[in-house]
Amino acid sequence: MRRYTELVERLRDAVLKGPGKTDPAVRQAVAARSAGLGGGPTASSGAAIPDGLRDFVDKTALHAHQITDEEVQALRRAGWSEDQIFEIAVSAAVGGGLARLERGLAALEGGKR
Repeated sequence: MRRYTELVERLRDAVLKGPGKTDPAVRQAVAARSAGLGGGPTASSGAAIPDGLRDFVDKTALHAHQITDEEVQALRRAGWSEDQIFEIAVSAAVGGGLARLERGLAALEGGKR
């Protein structure tokens, strides 16, 4: 994994800090929550996840395959754009995915992480 550390950091920075329609602080909060749900550290990003998004973030982190078109449309009706919904989903995926990667690598290394 060490050889991929730079690439992972570039991915994390692009998704969570790069330009987008969603405030980077919100994307970082989403990733942090998803990481916690994925077994990673629950460090706070300092920002809160806006009302109405927490259920979507949790479901994306834990059961993304169960998200329905109606749930996405409800977010649209609440004022979130398609781009924002996509960015939130990707932030949750990256946060949870990288947390699971770290847990897996720690297990392979005998819990050294």
